[in-house]
Amino acid sequence: QVQLVESGGGLVQAGGSLRLSCAASGDTFSNYAMAWFRQAPGKEREFVAATKWSLGTTFAADSVKGRFTISRDRAKNTVYLQMNNLRPEDTAVYYCAAKNTVAVFITQREYNYWGRGTQVTVSS
Repeated sequence: QVQLVESGGGLVQAGGSLRLSCAASGDTFSNYAMAWFRQAPGKEREFVAATKWSLGTTFAADSVKGRFTISRDRAKNTVYLQMNNLRPEDTAVYYCAAKNTVAVFITQREYNYWGRGTQVTVSS
């Protein structure tokens, strides 16, 4: 049973930084795609960033490019989302997602494992 547990959320002022972690367990993740999505109040869940576990290739939404970086530590089975220069519009619940696949997807319906989310609040 694959489990994903997010941590690292919190309250930060605009311009600040946070690093989210997603601890993965329950499988060998070498063939997985891992992603971060976020959902703000009253809005649909949206793609933030994704990575292919084996190759480390990364993808990011235009809205976060240059500010957010996704990475993984294979020894710790953990995926990170480093978020710099945060803006109030980045306020959302951030979810970690995973899928055993050769590809990397940016649509939430492709991912079959999800964490419970961690709240990020950016004050102006």
